[in-house]
Amino acid sequence: MTFDPTQVLRRAQQTYDIEAAAVLGLKARTGDSFVEAVRRVLASQGRVVVTGMGKSGHVGRKIAATLASTGTPALFVHPAEASHGDLGMITAADVVLAISNSGESAELDAILPVVKRLGALLIGMTGGAQSSLARHADIVLDSGVEKEACPLNLAPTASTTAQMALGDALAVALLEARGFGTEDFARSHPGGALGRKLLTHVSDVMRSGAAVPQVAPDTPFIELMREMSAKGLGASAVVDEAGRVLGIFTDGDLRRLIENGVDLLSIRARDVMHPQPRRTRADALAVDAADLMEQHRITCVLVCDSDDRLVGVVHIGDLMRAKVI
Repeated sequence: MTFDPTQVLRRAQQTYDIEAAAVLGLKARTGDSFVEAVRRVLASQGRVVVTGMGKSGHVGRKIAATLASTGTPALFVHPAEASHGDLGMITAADVVLAISNSGESAELDAILPVVKRLGALLIGMTGGAQSSLARHADIVLDSGVEKEACPLNLAPTASTTAQMALGDALAVALLEARGFGTEDFARSHPGGALGRKLLTHVSDVMRSGAAVPQVAPDTPFIELMREMSAKGLGASAVVDEAGRVLGIFTDGDLRRLIENGVDLLSIRARDVMHPQPRRTRADALAVDAADLMEQHRITCVLVCDSDDRLVGVVHIGDLMRAKVI
């Protein structure tokens, strides 16, 4: 065996070309049957049950996962296991998406008549227009390719890429038709970064009650510093008798006072506070509070109610611990 770097790169580039052509070939053949498949899935009261053998089965697992995560309830059933009891997972209300490049998988052939007798809608994804799968299917999605990227034209390569792309097209079309949005996506991905960003609200991470540093406007400066030190956020809100926010004082403000040589013992909170501090609401997304901090280069944001009364504070450390940022 000889190793030829030039041939290695040439083969890789040919693989990309062949598989790209396979996907683009689907575009011209995506028409009425695809539209009907989407329409029937939307009308279904059941799930999409995806099945396939071998490499098509691996693709089918991915398609089922993509459908499920984008608003279309779906699961994968292995065709061989289906013949030994797992057909019980399929009901008449379901849509069965059977995937086979040739359309002549023995394991699929064994269960297709039973699926039909159950009354489930059968969608066949196949490159075999005259195959057994195509004959049984109520709707046929053509996933055929001219050739595989494999130089022997044997290993499923371009054909599985085409199947994957067709499955993605189906999922995306269904997603859009359902009006599935970013918040819906987040609800099905609560453990991911997107889920945390779209599901975590300021109220989930903010500090409230006695943990919120706050003083009255006539508070002596030394007491203001004690409040800041006790709460450990590097800032304190200044509020009136009704709890409405008048201003904020931060560590940065303290440094500037020291640099300017201000007599700190003679001043009160109202004299040093920064008026009109940045605010957010408890029902706002935590990621929006993070954006506010980044935009204004601050480390905490006051949380106020509709009457501008102080109800909490959110610190950049709180957002980091919640993995919002």
